[in-house]
Amino acid sequence: MRYLWALFGLLALALGTIGIVAPLLPTVPFLLLAAFCFSKSSERLHNWLLSHPTFGPPIADWNERGAISLAAKRLATISIFVVFGISIAIGLRTTLLLIQAATLSCVLLFIWTRPNS
Repeated sequence: MRYLWALFGLLALALGTIGIVAPLLPTVPFLLLAAFCFSKSSERLHNWLLSHPTFGPPIADWNERGAISLAAKRLATISIFVVFGISIAIGLRTTLLLIQAATLSCVLLFIWTRPNS
């Protein structure tokens, strides 16, 4: 099972890393998942991830206070508006736009009600 947890952790880490530059992939949730998987598989990988200068701070912020950085909130908000704008531009049906708007509004509400790190 340790190898399976490590594999899932590496996959989550890869997706989180891609999410740094791809607006549709959330970075921190994948990093949190990677940290969880690594805690089940490898203390060395878990400690490496938590002490990593780029990946460690958002994980620590979330674990300690449920906090999201202001920069991450702003970037997420911009990404959400860009994605919704693309949906409008490509002419999605109104029903799909309403579903997407409701879902993205809930995501924004969640993000902006978390404390700043």
